[in-house]
Amino acid sequence: MSEIRIIKKYPNRRLYDTQISSYITLNDVKELVMSYSDFKVIDAKSGEDLTRGTLMQIISEEETAGQPLLTAEILKEFVRFYGDSMQAMMSRFLEHSVKHFMEKRAGLKSPLNTILGANPVSLMQSIAEQNMDSWKAKSSSLNQK
Repeated sequence: MSEIRIIKKYPNRRLYDTQISSYITLNDVKELVMSYSDFKVIDAKSGEDLTRGTLMQIISEEETAGQPLLTAEILKEFVRFYGDSMQAMMSRFLEHSVKHFMEKRAGLKSPLNTILGANPVSLMQSIAEQNMDSWKAKSSSLNQK
């Protein structure tokens, strides 16, 4: 198991990669994400974990450049969930949905599916149906409690 790479963030907003003993950019952090490297961003003074905030900053930059992944309507719905009694459930649902999507995506990219001619539209429909079934099952179990 590899050691978690530590990135220190200084008050001047500079990021210092302790593994390579060098300052890096936000784009370098994005490359760590893209290469599935395990890392953590911490405040250099307090030791506070800043990983989520740094990832949000990367997402924000990606959303403002090129083709956004999240529409304004999706973002509005996300904002509405903050402070809502369903916030934790929505978080778990999103995490489950993304993991499920990534598993299906990996299957779609496999050489066997390429040879067999997997249909991406039917795959996406299947993922959506499974997500809805999962959501309904979780909702009904909460309603029964």
